[in-house]
Amino acid sequence: MSKKVLLTSVCRPMGPKYGDAPSVGYELLYRQVMRAQGIFSPRTVNIHFSLEYIAENLDAPTVVLQYPSKRELIRELKKGYDYVGVSFLMAVMHKMKETVALIRQYAPNSKIVLGGYGTVLKDEVLKPYADHICREEGVAFFRRLLGESEIPMPYKHPLIVSSLKLFGWTVSGTGKIFAGLGCPNGCDFCCTSHFFSRKHIKLLPEGKDIYAVIERYLDMDPKLVFLILDEDFLLNKKRAMAFRDCVIKGGKAVSIFAFSSIKAISQYKVEEIMEMGIDGFWIGYEGTRSNYAKQQGRPVGEILTEFREHGITVLASMIVGFDYQNQEVVATELDGLMKLKPALSQFLIYGPVPGTPFYERIIKENLLQDVYTKDMELFYRRADGFRTMIKHPTLSPEEIERIQSWCFEEDFQRLGPSIFRVLEARLLGYQKLKDSANPILRQKAEYYARELRVAYPVFLAGRLLGPNAAVRRWIGDLERRIQAELGRPTLVDRLMSVTAVGAALWTWLTLKLDLFQHPKLIRTTYRMPGKRWSAFHLWEEIQRKVSIPNLSIQVDLQHAKKQVWMRLEGALSAADAEGLGQRIRDCLDRSKGRLVLDLKKLHWNKVDDLRPLREKLAAYRSRIRLLLPQWSAARPELILLASIFHHYKG
Repeated sequence: MSKKVLLTSVCRPMGPKYGDAPSVGYELLYRQVMRAQGIFSPRTVNIHFSLEYIAENLDAPTVVLQYPSKRELIRELKKGYDYVGVSFLMAVMHKMKETVALIRQYAPNSKIVLGGYGTVLKDEVLKPYADHICREEGVAFFRRLLGESEIPMPYKHPLIVSSLKLFGWTVSGTGKIFAGLGCPNGCDFCCTSHFFSRKHIKLLPEGKDIYAVIERYLDMDPKLVFLILDEDFLLNKKRAMAFRDCVIKGGKAVSIFAFSSIKAISQYKVEEIMEMGIDGFWIGYEGTRSNYAKQQGRPVGEILTEFREHGITVLASMIVGFDYQNQEVVATELDGLMKLKPALSQFLIYGPVPGTPFYERIIKENLLQDVYTKDMELFYRRADGFRTMIKHPTLSPEEIERIQSWCFEEDFQRLGPSIFRVLEARLLGYQKLKDSANPILRQKAEYYARELRVAYPVFLAGRLLGPNAAVRRWIGDLERRIQAELGRPTLVDRLMSVTAVGAALWTWLTLKLDLFQHPKLIRTTYRMPGKRWSAFHLWEEIQRKVSIPNLSIQVDLQHAKKQVWMRLEGALSAADAEGLGQRIRDCLDRSKGRLVLDLKKLHWNKVDDLRPLREKLAAYRSRIRLLLPQWSAARPELILLASIFHHYKG
């Protein structure tokens, strides 16, 4: 009998009000990158993606909990699991201990597995709380632990979409693409690089693998934007350029935010980057004298200026607390960064993380603050990039922390809310690219224009509530420049502008009173038998066992939606259509989930007759959605299919 697995984050609520470090929570933007921007910070909940990714790629029945309350976790534990995995960061080790205590109390027979970057701590620290510790790529680790056979990369890729909200309104959905783990750059402070011993693990080995995931997302929702999770995505030029070729061949406009370094970016022309669909970057600015190898290449000012002119937004990350820095040096570095007008800025304190060379040096030279040497539990709890952990040559801990706060505030007061900085970059990009000879770049200009038009309603709130008079005037001027290019706002835009001001004030009130600041539990089941989600093995058997010449069948079990997505590509004869239809009918008969039948890539000039497939599935029409080619109205066969089954609309 298959073992049952539960994978969970630590329990909510989280945040400074509950004894946690300042940036520990559910949100990277609001809590960390845009911490001084208040109501103007977009909001998005960051789940533990690794848990969903691992669960997708096991054979064992698995449940994933994202941010359960203690009561919700206890209720789940009582259902009985052979293994319980807990993902945590070092800064929430105290919450990991609370979670483990609940597991031992309510599921004493469960084996406990600890994972995540919190496992940078040594065995003698973690062993009292775990039966197993995962310090490697999680899918291979768990399959080995469960006695499941090894599977090759690329693994199955779960489709995980997060919503980005502003003033409580959902403004976009972001599809997460897990392209790689680790980084070979080896910066002395970087946990992610040294956690994987400076190796880069390609979860999606080739450019075509990355684009295949994007295609699946676009089938689900053509309006999605994308985040490629890979520490230095452009470093591997062969993979990146192969991905670019796929994007160009696909002919679809995509919008991608990626992580990269000056060293990696310097390998490319800006046009090549834009042809990949990338229009946003997270770049390590660090410090002007930090001298990391990843900063070698074109001058950072030249790259950031060129990017901004092409509409590419940059999140620049700067470090405070290097040995060479003092108040004047940091002020000079900040001035240099502000002149480049990054869309977003992050300022973190130079901190030692166990497992990194910087930590080893700090311990060897006895540079850890005495309070943390005496109390390592306090060190773990405060290690979030907002507390000074080391003895600096010239600055006190309080001075470094004050300088950091000053940087965040200066960034906001000088350049204004990041949402308007993004819009200004998009305007510059639109103006530069709208008449480009390159059709891909003209397509990007059209995308920028749509973004700008949709953003019309936020300007009134910016003009009224911006941080100072100069910023408010700049926002008004930006609004006029955009309207001069793209036209005046409609009556609906004007009405929504007034509504946006009300929504912004409501957002201020909820922040002030700490209302609605915690996410609800997200519970996803994988291969768990149930009334609405059973017979999943039958769906997978279609892909494994059905062999039809010149036809490719791909089956994705979308566990969160209790939905099966089946793609057919190639030729399909009438006889094969009847056999396949019977297989699909058997699966529908045994399960209660929904089916999306993706027929976009069938070779319709080689399709004999789909009548047998249509007749086999007609009884289940209420549970089937079709995805058809855009030219479906031109073919009688497709018109007939569309008249019987509903069209998939996301």
